[in-house]
Amino acid sequence: MVITALSVGATAWLAVETATRAAQEERGQLLSDDADVLRQLSGFAATHADWRDVYLTVRTLSRTKDRRIALTTITGRVIADSAPRGTALPDRASATIDPLRTDTYSEPGAQLAGADPRAVGPYALDRSDRGFLRTAAERTLTCIRSQGSGGTLYRFPSGRTALAADQESPRTPWERVDGKLSTPTPSEAAALEELTDLMRTCLDDDPSPIKIELAVGLKVIVDGKSIDRGGARLPSSRKQRQDCIDDSYRTQLDPYVAPQALLYLGSQGQHTSVFNFSLANKAKIVGVTGAVLALSLALTLAGAIRLVRPLRTLTAAALQPPQRHPRVPVTTKDETGRLAAAFNELTARREQLEAQRKAMVSDIAHELRTPLTNIRGWLEATRDGLLDPDPDFIGSLHDEAVLLQHLIDDLQDLVAVDAGTFRLHRKPVLAGDLVAQVVAAHRGTADACGVRLTGRSEPGLWLDADPVRMRQVLGNLVSNALQHTPAHGDVTVIARPDGEEVVLIVWDTGDGIASEDLPHVFERFWRAEHSRSRRTGGSGLGLSIVRRFVEAHGGTASAESAPGTGSAFTLRLPAGLALELTSNASSVVCLKSIYD
Repeated sequence: MVITALSVGATAWLAVETATRAAQEERGQLLSDDADVLRQLSGFAATHADWRDVYLTVRTLSRTKDRRIALTTITGRVIADSAPRGTALPDRASATIDPLRTDTYSEPGAQLAGADPRAVGPYALDRSDRGFLRTAAERTLTCIRSQGSGGTLYRFPSGRTALAADQESPRTPWERVDGKLSTPTPSEAAALEELTDLMRTCLDDDPSPIKIELAVGLKVIVDGKSIDRGGARLPSSRKQRQDCIDDSYRTQLDPYVAPQALLYLGSQGQHTSVFNFSLANKAKIVGVTGAVLALSLALTLAGAIRLVRPLRTLTAAALQPPQRHPRVPVTTKDETGRLAAAFNELTARREQLEAQRKAMVSDIAHELRTPLTNIRGWLEATRDGLLDPDPDFIGSLHDEAVLLQHLIDDLQDLVAVDAGTFRLHRKPVLAGDLVAQVVAAHRGTADACGVRLTGRSEPGLWLDADPVRMRQVLGNLVSNALQHTPAHGDVTVIARPDGEEVVLIVWDTGDGIASEDLPHVFERFWRAEHSRSRRTGGSGLGLSIVRRFVEAHGGTASAESAPGTGSAFTLRLPAGLALELTSNASSVVCLKSIYD
């Protein structure tokens, strides 16, 4: 309440202190806006032959300037009006728009005598002439600057580009400026000839020569002296010539500009209230101030309660024991609601991670228990004299130790990937060689199982990959396929291109995987059939390692299968550079330097 009272008091004081200044600034802004409206509508008239499409411009100016704008003909017919139809016009027009007699362009905010420079009519250049003159001016300016002088480019409304020298620049380079910048184009020359013909109609009895040049603007040279368009004070004889020039120029441009129009400007509202500090108004101020205080207090209390209640709920939930995984209700869509949703999402992730941690610890303990139990049983039987340490016995212990080592190695690889410490040693790998190596490494196992193991690859197919890890990935897939493919079955390893990717496929004719189990095959320690997996060995981490290693290479891993029809595991990896290796030693050194 104290803050609200101070705010209201400060606002009232500020309003009283700045009322006069604000009114003056508003009036100045109003005059500036009106001048800008006149300038833009004069520009429209200078560049259009009629007022046909001016309504959109009027409506846009009315919206941006917050002013009522109306245009009528000299006879009073409405051309365009931002006010609704039937609204009476202001008492008198604010200005007359005539681009042939009033220049609102040269000096913003002023109305000068003479034609608007934007009324170029037949002097407008086409795109090719504009580009040619622009290029010539830029080259000339570059040449002048190279000689120690300076200048700037500027462009006329007709599209002609001209040069202006800096005040402190040497004049010598400017004396050799290329004449192309002031030479009329064919269209300009035709327009100047037309103007000359028009001027001769009113200068028949004047023996002075008539010469028209293009300089800063159109200049008419009469008797060797220039007469600018614009109505300067001249002797009577030259005044007649000037009138002739102006009339001829207006006659020439008249078909290209809109006809004269009256501009009416007014406020958007129809009535303006005047405030005075009477007793009634003072009572109104006091009443409004009290209402503001009461409303501010009510809104403050409502906002505080609405804000604090969910925060207290969040605080109470955060203080509960973590194992309860509490949730909070999401009742709003503002920042507090998003905070509550984020809290619930964080709690759900924590609960999921906790469940995954417990399951992983249980799975690791389960996987380690079986080989350790076997080793302990064999050793205790040997210690008690029930078994002799013959080669078969030693081989059984070795197999169980290898299984333990394999499980530990797989866990170390996954931990390295999760911790971000896993490193790939990439180099160019020929996909055909990779397939051949994996097939050769598992040939003995396939023959022992009675399974046909084959591989095929398109030639010249390269990967930018870690060859050791990729052999491990394909080896895991092939080993898994051999374990679940019956005798006389087939396991095929395929490498083929697909756009900018290399596709590696391990396909088998084994038992297949049920559709409900297929989404889980890449999860850690997951098995569709625990008894079968235990019989065939494995840690339950092979496919998980496949997916993480492929993702580390920037690729993807997927599986397709159906019970009784076999399985197909597909790896998509970015293709490497297709390099041709020859026996030339320099090629080998070059390739090595590139990948080192």
